[in-house]
Amino acid sequence: MRIRVAVTTVVSGAVVLSALAVPVAAQAAERTSSGIVRPNDSLGNTKFSNAVVNGGKDIVLGTTGTKSVVVTYTATDQNGVALTEAFLWQGTDSSTTEGITGGLGTDDDPDCTETATQGVYTCKAVFNIHPATDMKDNGVAGTWKLFLGAWDLYANASYNDDVTTASIKKAATLTADATPEPVKKGRTITVTGKLARANWSTGKYAGYVSQAVKLQFRKKGSNTYTTLKTIKTNGTGVLKTTTKATVDGYYRYSFAGTSTTAPATAPGDFVDVR
Repeated sequence: MRIRVAVTTVVSGAVVLSALAVPVAAQAAERTSSGIVRPNDSLGNTKFSNAVVNGGKDIVLGTTGTKSVVVTYTATDQNGVALTEAFLWQGTDSSTTEGITGGLGTDDDPDCTETATQGVYTCKAVFNIHPATDMKDNGVAGTWKLFLGAWDLYANASYNDDVTTASIKKAATLTADATPEPVKKGRTITVTGKLARANWSTGKYAGYVSQAVKLQFRKKGSNTYTTLKTIKTNGTGVLKTTTKATVDGYYRYSFAGTSTTAPATAPGDFVDVR
């Protein structure tokens, strides 16, 4: 994967946009008679719109494998569009490396096709994200921003470092085990389980501590789960609670997710009540 920085500099009125092999940062400066002035988060004549990351869904990453994320957008420039660049970055200030906590680039330049309207192009970029390497020491879960840059047919460059945002979350796993089984009606059932989430630094899943999880029940023959109670995971992500056996059915735990972690639901565990 190319993980690069987009550097924008104004030299004698001409904007030069170049991609370098370091994490994403748009370092921008405008030379004036009074010195160096940093512009806003966009520069140039090419305008970007209709950007959608991963179909509008969260990007959920485990610890292994590759996640292909498609980004679509529109680039508009009456001088035409020769080439565009796309990056996902996280941080507070794209003009400094210190203001960036993570950056992801594409393996190949985005594909852009001019529409029936002159100067309007539909574009597609593909990010192949490898959590084991791309996320281990590069960025954290949460909100990421989409940086787009472009050159027109006259080699003039443009960029916008905050076209839209995307949420990158850690994958979570959840289990549930109801005992004893079978059980006599009216007796106590103990439901245990564990909530864990991907740890990109270690490449393993670790217990998710102090998280609210719902215990739910579905009667045999029904398709609907009802929440019985909400409990919290302990210091290792373990869940344990009790309930009364009434009828045959399935017990499960359900986790709604957080701003950094995806939702998870355990498979229902059937209990035969006699």
